[in-house]
Amino acid sequence: MSGHSKWATIKRAKGKADAARGKLFNRLIREITIAARIGGGDANANPRLRSAINSARQANMPNKNIESAILKGTGQLEGVSYEEITFEGYGPGGIAVLIECMTDNRNRTVSEVRHVLTKHGGNLGQTNSVSWMFKNKGLIRVAGDAMAEDQLMEVVLEAGAEDMSLDGDEYEIVTTPETYEAVKEALEKINIVPASAELTKIPENTVKVEGENASKVLKLMDALDDLDDTQHVYANFDISDADMEKLQE
Repeated sequence: MSGHSKWATIKRAKGKADAARGKLFNRLIREITIAARIGGGDANANPRLRSAINSARQANMPNKNIESAILKGTGQLEGVSYEEITFEGYGPGGIAVLIECMTDNRNRTVSEVRHVLTKHGGNLGQTNSVSWMFKNKGLIRVAGDAMAEDQLMEVVLEAGAEDMSLDGDEYEIVTTPETYEAVKEALEKINIVPASAELTKIPENTVKVEGENASKVLKLMDALDDLDDTQHVYANFDISDADMEKLQE
């Protein structure tokens, strides 16, 4: 299973403790704030903000928190000023890693990301060293028993999806960023609630990792994700189901 879906599955399987929920809220607030700062506070005219608000509502974030984050982004409320930084690097087995951060202290974030990569057998790369391997996509996952495969495929392809495949006990639907909302709306019309839905980055090619390297890769991903300034971590690793079972024992 490739990195984009395997890592998402692992994170979802972990569950969300209260402390983790607090961290999730902080990430969502940062995303809403910067989306509003860049594209304005009107969600109807700002796709990035609309997506961030939808994610916040899925996480049961109170409306007052969402509204406050938008106002801070548009400058109507005072707040911390964040900047976006994307790091590119490599992990065990030569995998490509892309780390998107939002920070109020660039030097701190650079130091923390470099430390985690080095500690777990990776290293920072130069700008554009790996980013070209990843494409912006919408990724929607639907329970495998939600609808017959041929019927579901007809619905999502007609709405603009690029592809749909069965991944374990869920269907994985891939869209362009432009058709992401249309596909979600098409699912809502037939009363299907996605198990997850996000705008993400998907690698064009994957690198197979096995044994010790597979374990190291997952530890690296976990450590990068745990950094306070991290928003998203993407990688192009591929781990077999057999290796995953061993790692989860």
